[in-house]
Amino acid sequence: MTWLRRKLLLALGIIPVIATGCNPLGAGLLTPIPIQPWVAEHIEDKYLHKNDHRAVIMPPIKEGAPLPLCEDMPTEREVLRAIRRPARGVPFIYEEFRDNIRFNFERLVDKIDPPRPFPLIGWVQVHHCHWRVTIYWDETVQSDYPVPYQFKKRRTEVVYIDKDHLHLYVGPDAQIQRDITRELTEFAP
Repeated sequence: MTWLRRKLLLALGIIPVIATGCNPLGAGLLTPIPIQPWVAEHIEDKYLHKNDHRAVIMPPIKEGAPLPLCEDMPTEREVLRAIRRPARGVPFIYEEFRDNIRFNFERLVDKIDPPRPFPLIGWVQVHHCHWRVTIYWDETVQSDYPVPYQFKKRRTEVVYIDKDHLHLYVGPDAQIQRDITRELTEFAP
């Protein structure tokens, strides 16, 4: 009887502790684990923007047609990911903000190399597209505690971005060029 009473009291004492919020592992596998906010940013950069540094493979350049130009400027998101990030601050103690962001895009290089073999792809022509982007913004550093202050300063940063891509080279035969273009773009010129 004593053994049964001891087990019953022990079970009645432990079950409420496990079932309430007092136990850090009370939810089992569903227990929330606190993580820092920068972890989500790191995962987004790793998986959402993985194509930023990959070369695009384009259809062949048609014989006798004008050479293609670098008309695809870097996007503002690509430029903002390329510059240094504002410091992670502590709310109300130290915070950095960027306001009035402006971009100035300049094309530096637009040339196409002669055909050459490329590993795992075949014969291609490398189309070099290099851009210089100047970014202007107002940087605000502020604190509300222990001494409230706000400091504003104009900032400028220059970023060089390469948007190189590859054009397949299949030779001067117009029929083969049409077939390859149709396969790659599903468009019959």
